[in-house]
Amino acid sequence: MSDTSAEAPAAFRPQVRSITREDLRASLSLGWADFRKAPAFGLFFSAVYVLGGLAMVYILLATGKSWATLPIIVGFPLIGPFAAVGLYEVSRRLQTGEPLDWGAVLGVVVAEKNRQMPSIAAVILIFFLFWNFLAHMIFALFLGLAVMTNITSSFAVFLTPNGLLMLLVGSAVGGVLAFILYAITVVSLPLLLDKEVDFVTAMITSFSAVTENLQVMLVWGVLVAALLVIGMIPAFFGLLVVLPLLGHATWHLYQRLITEA
Repeated sequence: MSDTSAEAPAAFRPQVRSITREDLRASLSLGWADFRKAPAFGLFFSAVYVLGGLAMVYILLATGKSWATLPIIVGFPLIGPFAAVGLYEVSRRLQTGEPLDWGAVLGVVVAEKNRQMPSIAAVILIFFLFWNFLAHMIFALFLGLAVMTNITSSFAVFLTPNGLLMLLVGSAVGGVLAFILYAITVVSLPLLLDKEVDFVTAMITSFSAVTENLQVMLVWGVLVAALLVIGMIPAFFGLLVVLPLLGHATWHLYQRLITEA
């Protein structure tokens, strides 16, 4: 006879709190402290991301598709939040005092495949692919009738009227997509790691957290974008430091944003 007295734990009901810019500064400070406490983990997870980016660009160049490198390089940071999941777990364990060893951390990251993380990873991937599709469409729309130019060796094509208009439209479209992706992932990824919620609820909660703290979260988004761009300049290698800092800091920002209703 089965025991019907045991009930499943109540679902976590997230509630968004208001934050200030001081919370951003505090999150960055705590994120840097976490990186310093466990630098090997930060360097490992960021190295996976960096090596993946370098391999992607190398394949494009080796196959003669150098014209596709620009949208790839611009769009690649969009999948950065998912690469930070391991960093969230490290920060969580530093806070709770749980064992911080490779088997434990990687075990939790691997176990995410059986939870809601793959669903939101698919959403991020779709955004990334859709951005690259739109980038190619915009390029073809404005420069499709022009003589093809190797943009890795000459940027003259971008200084033509059509080239400048393409950059303007592409930046606007990319900016909208980047904001949407940022809004639905900045909180949802650490929330999915931390609590048992479905990915749709996590994305809605994340979007609400951004819109209800729009000014502060826009500052955070611009800061994240700026640091990622700076980190990408020396062949992605700056991301070895930038990604751990942002990953750990995002965990602490999430905790300041979300509480239980």
